[in-house]
Amino acid sequence: MILTLFDWSIILAFFAFSLLIGLYAAKTAGKDTAEFFLSGRSMPWWLLGVSMVATTFSCDTPNLVTDIVRQNGVSGNWAWWAFLLTGMLTVFVYARLWQRSQVLTDLEFYEIRYSGKMAAFLRGFRALYLGVFFNILVMATVSLAMIKIGAVMLQWSDVKTLLVVSSITVIYSMMGGLRGVMLTDFFQFIISMIGAIGGALILINMPEIGGLDGLLQHPAVAPRLNILPDFNNTEALITLLILPLAVQWWSVWYPGAEPGGGGYVAQRMLSAKSEADSVGGTLLFNVAHYALRPWPWIIVALASLVIFPDIASMRAAFPNVDPAIIKHDFAYPAMLSYLPAGFLGLVVASLIAAFMSTISTHLNWGSSYIVNDFYKRFVDPQASERILVLVGRISTLLLMVVACIFALLLSNALQAFNILLQIGAGTGLIFILRWFWWRINAYSEITAMVVSFLIALYFNFVHSHTGLPELSNAAQLVSGVLITTAAWVLVTFLTRPVDTTTLLKFYRLVRPGGPGWQKLAGLAAEDGELSSDHIRHDWDVPSGIIAMIAGCLAVYGMLFAVGYWLYGNTGPASIMTIIALGAGAWLVRFFRKRSY
Repeated sequence: MILTLFDWSIILAFFAFSLLIGLYAAKTAGKDTAEFFLSGRSMPWWLLGVSMVATTFSCDTPNLVTDIVRQNGVSGNWAWWAFLLTGMLTVFVYARLWQRSQVLTDLEFYEIRYSGKMAAFLRGFRALYLGVFFNILVMATVSLAMIKIGAVMLQWSDVKTLLVVSSITVIYSMMGGLRGVMLTDFFQFIISMIGAIGGALILINMPEIGGLDGLLQHPAVAPRLNILPDFNNTEALITLLILPLAVQWWSVWYPGAEPGGGGYVAQRMLSAKSEADSVGGTLLFNVAHYALRPWPWIIVALASLVIFPDIASMRAAFPNVDPAIIKHDFAYPAMLSYLPAGFLGLVVASLIAAFMSTISTHLNWGSSYIVNDFYKRFVDPQASERILVLVGRISTLLLMVVACIFALLLSNALQAFNILLQIGAGTGLIFILRWFWWRINAYSEITAMVVSFLIALYFNFVHSHTGLPELSNAAQLVSGVLITTAAWVLVTFLTRPVDTTTLLKFYRLVRPGGPGWQKLAGLAAEDGELSSDHIRHDWDVPSGIIAMIAGCLAVYGMLFAVGYWLYGNTGPASIMTIIALGAGAWLVRFFRKRSY
């Protein structure tokens, strides 16, 4: 595979345009931290939604999907499709609450919801734990995918690939802040989708594959086409479908799919210019993320089974690539090497765009934690806005450097995905309930975080040396959820609650409502600041949950309808289309009735 001059021209033009957007946004980005990290809280819903979906459209995502499909078939994607439930819960319940909180970062939430030194400690510790450690691990997995893409499509070494693409990303991220990130996200998402769809169309028409019909009938592909796992295979059914839908979506914290919102999704919601824009942007994100994007990746993953039936065949086809990084996820960039000159440059640019959109968001998000929740809170509370923006730019650079170093130590995207899931196992429920149950305190969250981390360390580095029977990933996840949940619930009742003054202040600001705040609602009504009618109307969670169900039906309906139309199964495809349209129509009526 050789890139022509035209291919290189497309790639260089893409780099130049990304830098120009950063320069444009730099005019206002250095004004203050609210501008650098939240774009002045002025973003419209459509830009928020596209930015969120561009961020989750990372260059490692098609690699991960390919890894899943090659090993577990199409139904294996329920490992991440199940997160739609928490996404829709965020849309219809938590987006409004985050907007009302008016915090700069979601970690600032801790000191308006909890009280005392432990609240401050929790905020500072998670700033480093999430903003540095966890964030670097996520960026390293994304960078690993970029290394594999560079090795196949550019014939570049690991270091050269990271040096070029990360340098450009970090430059416009440092200059333009979140506004620059979101504007480039919009441009990069368009390029990424054109590359993904166009690449899939070209690859399935290779002579070796014989078009869509030839692909679907191939003996290596046909057994992997089921969207739902085989109900006669109990182990696969539990692992691939029941566990994600029954446990994983609410119990696991994962970047971009945090129960109750959080991370860069919360950052986007906080940057919205209104509650309506916050909700609309988050809804657009979930529709695009789960219904519009997966099938081009799935099609290429299935096609890779024809061209590269196993890892050995890929290693034979790419003898100059380090065998250690050639795993099942390598099949996606390996397939793209068959694209023709001209379009190849566009696809390379689209994959680099996917890398840059994700990394730039993680850099700005992680930097916001370091600046607002650690440096300003604990190091220099009197720091000027100019100094804080400078610290933000320096931390952006350092995060990128360390993430690149870690990327050189990884070999497999699914390996990192499973580790991240295990680290977050059992913490999700507390992020859902802390808005609606006054009794949860800082000790609850600290316990959940520490216990889940220790369990992840045990299963990944200790258990295999104990002589005990090996546990599947599913068993490890459930064990982590049960132990972590039991631990933080017990600690909640053994420790003192948050002081009443802090709880009342939080209730008046966010107005969460519900039976979990009944005690505080009575006190708020007594002082006359909130009327009993106002308090009663704030509890809209039941209608939000109904809308969440409708949203899931609409998106899953679209996802399945596209798949069944591709498979040529017109009956199921028609049914799924009707379900998607019906649920979508109900949601339109819901939005018209609900005021923001």
